[in-house]
Amino acid sequence: MSVLIVGSTALDSIKTPIAENLRLLGGSASYGAVAASFFSPVKMVGVVGEDFPKKFINFYKKHNIDIEGLQIQKGKTFHWVGEYEINMNSRRTISTELGVFENFNPILPPSYKDSSYVVLANISPSLQCNVLDQIKKPKFVAADTMDLWLNIALEELLRLLKRVDLFVLNDSEAKILTKEDNVIKAIKGIHKLGPKYVIVKKGEHGSILSSNNGLFIAPAYPLERVIDPTGAGDSFLGALMGYLASKNGNPISHIRKAIIYGSIVASFCCEGFGLSRLTKINRNLIDERFNRIKKMCLF
Repeated sequence: MSVLIVGSTALDSIKTPIAENLRLLGGSASYGAVAASFFSPVKMVGVVGEDFPKKFINFYKKHNIDIEGLQIQKGKTFHWVGEYEINMNSRRTISTELGVFENFNPILPPSYKDSSYVVLANISPSLQCNVLDQIKKPKFVAADTMDLWLNIALEELLRLLKRVDLFVLNDSEAKILTKEDNVIKAIKGIHKLGPKYVIVKKGEHGSILSSNNGLFIAPAYPLERVIDPTGAGDSFLGALMGYLASKNGNPISHIRKAIIYGSIVASFCCEGFGLSRLTKINRNLIDERFNRIKKMCLF
């Protein structure tokens, strides 16, 4: 089955202690779609301006990403400028130019409305709900968020959580949402808000999955060197959902493996600026790294 991914498409200018790269292809939909494409066909919805380079349109096509849902509007593409500190765990936004993304209204082409696997990447909860209103009968819906929406759109986010199967957020966001200092207590609180599956991301320390089958503690793939962590979380969720869509049956039968594949693809993402590293890998390399992490965790 294919995966529908709705989110931001952007141009990112990224500075790290290692180097600086300007106007790279970015956005939550871009990272998620490329990551999912290693496992399943992908349909992507986003918006870009007239300044969006044609080479990036060709990049999507190269990865067999269906971009019928990509809107090209008059104006400028969303441009984010950010800088990372030495340890790469914290970054600061230098500037944000929303451009055409400011008035983004995700409209699904007719062929997208039968999608079974849906990724609501990091956009406002009201837009995420708008997408769900257009889909006929999704089988599995995953949503991502960020602390901004917890602060300015909490009511909309709470309405969204009643409609999704999987909710993904980081540990600090989980604590903000539930007002719990303990992440395990926070997860229990999130389940009460609606989602059957909750994943709390802990960066280089992996992630925690909670479901009716209990907890699963998933490791991150250990890297000797991180070049650029931008988009790692989006790549994680995209790959996870791409793997689930490639399997038959109940998602609960495959979600643990899917999380590990998500971690693997996210690790590749961190080894290059923007999407550059993901353009140079294939499913064989992903499976090799999957088998290595499997051996690391065996006891």
